Amino acid sequence: MQGGLIVALADEAIAHAMMTQLSPEEGLTTVELKSNFLAGVNNGELIADATVFKKGQSLVIGDCLVTDDKGKNICRVSATFLLLKK
Repeated sequence: MQGGLIVALADEAIAHAMMTQLSPEEGLTTVELKSNFLAGVNNGELIADATVFKKGQSLVIGDCLVTDDKGKNICRVSATFLLLKK
């Protein structure tokens, strides 16, 4: 699978984890992403498990581990998002 698709999956998973901690007048946008590819994958399903590391006044930091359907680590992604206030 192409690496950019895996990173996009992780970015989206992190954003959704962060959305659980937002108020109705807050939004998000990605400002930084770091990815470490740990293994290749040719077929099967990918699972993205994302967590929020810290929510501050203007930035939110999150992490995601993408594994294959056998539990093998495929990619680790850390992201920083900017909090947007309406």
